[in-house]
Amino acid sequence: MNIGEFQFQLFETALNEGFTDVEMYYEKKEVFGCQVYKGEIDHYEIAEDGGISFRGLIEGKMGYAYSEKIDDDSIRFLVQHAKENAVILQEDGLEEIFEGSNSYEKGDFFSNSLNETTIPEKIQFIKEVENKVLSYDPRIKTTDYCRIQSETITRKIFNNKGLSLSDQMNYLYVYVSVVAKEGNETKTGVGFEITKDFHSLQADKIAEKAANEALSQLGSKNIESKSYPVLLKNDAAANFLSVFVPNFSAENTQAGLSVLKDKLGMKIASDKVSIIDDPFLEKGLASRTFDSEGVASKPLNLVESGVLRSFLHNLKTAKKDQVVTTGHAKKDSYKGSVKVGPSNLYIKPSTISFKELVNDMKEGVFITELSGLHSGVNTVSGDFSVAANGFYIKDGAIQYPVNLMTIAGNFYELLNDVDAVGADLNFPLNNIGSPSLCIKSLSVTVE
Repeated sequence: MNIGEFQFQLFETALNEGFTDVEMYYEKKEVFGCQVYKGEIDHYEIAEDGGISFRGLIEGKMGYAYSEKIDDDSIRFLVQHAKENAVILQEDGLEEIFEGSNSYEKGDFFSNSLNETTIPEKIQFIKEVENKVLSYDPRIKTTDYCRIQSETITRKIFNNKGLSLSDQMNYLYVYVSVVAKEGNETKTGVGFEITKDFHSLQADKIAEKAANEALSQLGSKNIESKSYPVLLKNDAAANFLSVFVPNFSAENTQAGLSVLKDKLGMKIASDKVSIIDDPFLEKGLASRTFDSEGVASKPLNLVESGVLRSFLHNLKTAKKDQVVTTGHAKKDSYKGSVKVGPSNLYIKPSTISFKELVNDMKEGVFITELSGLHSGVNTVSGDFSVAANGFYIKDGAIQYPVNLMTIAGNFYELLNDVDAVGADLNFPLNNIGSPSLCIKSLSVTVE
C-alpha cells in the first residue's frame, strides 16, 4: 500500500468513526554512520526509522496515535487508539487541524550529489581524516572519536481540509576528537564539518583543526581567580544559548517556566544582540518550508537590538495568547505530540573579525569549551556555574592556555553584558548557532 492509498483509507475510516477534522503526519529518517579507530571500522550503521502519526478531533477533543507500519491493520489501530486517547486527554479546546497557509516559500534543502555519494567514498574519507590527524604531530597520540554520518529526512503532512505538503532534506557531518599528550599533561581537541557537498570536504583542514585545538592547550597555567572580560568562542556560545532557547517558547512562558514572560517589547539584552530564527538557512540542520502543523515557515526576529519582539508559537499557544502562530510547531518525531521548537536559531553576526575581537582586549579570558551545561545551569533563573577550558589574553593577544576554570554568572545578565559580536557564526552540530561574543565581565575561578 502506498502512502496516498493509506491516507485515503485512514481518513475515510476515521470520519466514519465520528472524527470531524483529521490529520496524518509521515516521517522517514535514513542514516548512515561509520566510526573508525586505528584505520579499521570500529562502528558501522545503516538505519531507517519512520512511521505515521494520526490525530483528529472527535467530540471537541484531540486524539493521537502512531504506527511504524503502513498497512490495513494500522488503519484500524490508529483510529481506535486516537479515539480512546481523546477521551482521557485533558480538554482545553485550543488544538486544531490547520487548513493551510495562503502561500509557501520554496526551499531546496536536498542535495542530489550528496545523496549519490557512495558508502565506500565516505568510509575512505573518514579513514583519511584519522590518518592525517595521527601523522600531524608526534604529540597526537590517538583519536577517541572519528566518525562520518549522513542523514536524509522526509516529511509529509495531509489533512481533510485540503492540506498536502512534503519536504526533504539531507546533510553529512564529519566529527573527530583527538588526544594530545606531552609529559604528564593530556588534552583533547575537536574538528568537525557539516555539509551538503561531500566533495567540498578537505581531510587536511578537519585534521589540522582538531590537532591544533588539542596541541594549543598543552602547557596550561594558572591565572588569578577574579572577574575578567571574557571572549566566548562561537561554538561555546552556541552550546550555551541552546540550553536557554526553551525560554523563548510560548509553551514555557504560559507555564510560568520562563522569566521572559510579560517582557515582550522590553530590553532583555545588549543592543549588540539580535536573535533570529531562519527556517531557510542554506546549511541549517532544521531547515523547512512548513512546521509540524502545516503552517508556512518564515524567518522570525525574536530579539532585535536587545529588545524581545516575539516568542515561538504553534497554533495552540498562539490561540491562548491571542496572537498569530509564528510557524514553530514541532514534533520530536512522528511518535510525539505537537510542541513548540525553533528551526535554525542563532545570534546575528556582525562584520567584526575574530582577530579584531582579540585585539581589542587588554586583559581577559578566551573560553573555548564549556562542560556541565545541564547540571550547572538553572534554566529558569538563568544562574550558571560551569567548567570551562580556554586561554589567557593580554595586550590584544592570546598568551597561553589556562588550567581548568569555572565561570559563573547569570545568562540574562550575560546577554546585557555583550560588548561585541563577531562575524564567525557557527552551528556546532545542531540547529542553534552563534558567533563569538565579548562579555564585559564574568567570574572566573581557576581550580
